[in-house]
Amino acid sequence: MAGLPSAQLNRFFVARIAGVDIPRDKRVEISLTYVYGIGLTRAQKILAKAGVSPDIRVKDLEDADVQKLRAAAESFTLEGDLRRQEGMALKRLQDIGCVRGRRHRMGLPVRGQRTRTNARTRRGARKTVAGKKK
Repeated sequence: MAGLPSAQLNRFFVARIAGVDIPRDKRVEISLTYVYGIGLTRAQKILAKAGVSPDIRVKDLEDADVQKLRAAAESFTLEGDLRRQEGMALKRLQDIGCVRGRRHRMGLPVRGQRTRTNARTRRGARKTVAGKKK
């Protein structure tokens, strides 16, 4: 790859941020949201901190820009660390036996939604019960 012109080298260029290959053909602002823990607002903050234009495509970024983005993103908890942190928070709720923890364990809605009807996302597909009528 050392003797290739920059146009051909760009074909192999992959921007990795927090261990994730971000999409090359999208705007940087949107590509950053592919990293777990970065939404649109946080992506905009990272770009502002790094001094990179949000309108530029990832494939057009310079190596120095990617380094700046990595450095700016390191100040946040992302990917595996964030998943582990959230998992530990759920495990703590379940261990202390609070209502939220019990609802998580049973796979029911946690935040006070009704379950007599609806709640299909948490409860899964309907299971028919023999002899049950309205």
